[in-house]
Amino acid sequence: MTAPEITIATPADRDAVVGTLVAAFAEDPILRYLFPDEETYPRHAAVFFGHLFDKRVHRSSIWTIGGGAAVAVWEPPASGEATPDGGFDGRFPADVLARVQGYDEAVHAALPAYPFWYLGVLGTHPDSAGRGWGRAVMRAGLERAAADGLPAILETSKPGNVELYRRAGWDVVGSLSEPRSTWIMQQWIRQPSLTTSQAAKMRA
Repeated sequence: MTAPEITIATPADRDAVVGTLVAAFAEDPILRYLFPDEETYPRHAAVFFGHLFDKRVHRSSIWTIGGGAAVAVWEPPASGEATPDGGFDGRFPADVLARVQGYDEAVHAALPAYPFWYLGVLGTHPDSAGRGWGRAVMRAGLERAAADGLPAILETSKPGNVELYRRAGWDVVGSLSEPRSTWIMQQWIRQPSLTTSQAAKMRA
């Protein structure tokens, strides 16, 4: 069976993307640290993912498949590094806001100083798990990073994900223990060098 087409998200995809990510991260250790209350998790997670979507959708760096059933939210390089997301003031109660800001700042302080493409969020709706769609939308961003001659960076706080990402070509390049154990991983797909004849054709 042929996989659906991978597309770059537009504002019209917001509800589908946010719904997928809220469902996909319902048991994620960091999302449950940020939003531990079972009753308010769906609402707070929707605000969180909606903000990330709004920040990046106009940069053409969110890839989706299956009508938003799997999503990769990438941050293109800007001023040499990814920047904390911020902008959550007034959207969460004070205790929730403190956790969100604290984690965001801790992670970004641990990221490399050199330019890179940043895979901020990768998620597949549980109803569409096991089809390889998450890896497919991840690959779209990796190809953009490779075309720019830059590495890709992500972080994960789920120990089981470390080995999954390793099998997909990522390597651990850093970690932090507070406020939660988190691994920083990198993948660098280097484009093969052009031969003299290939370079001449491109200049022609």
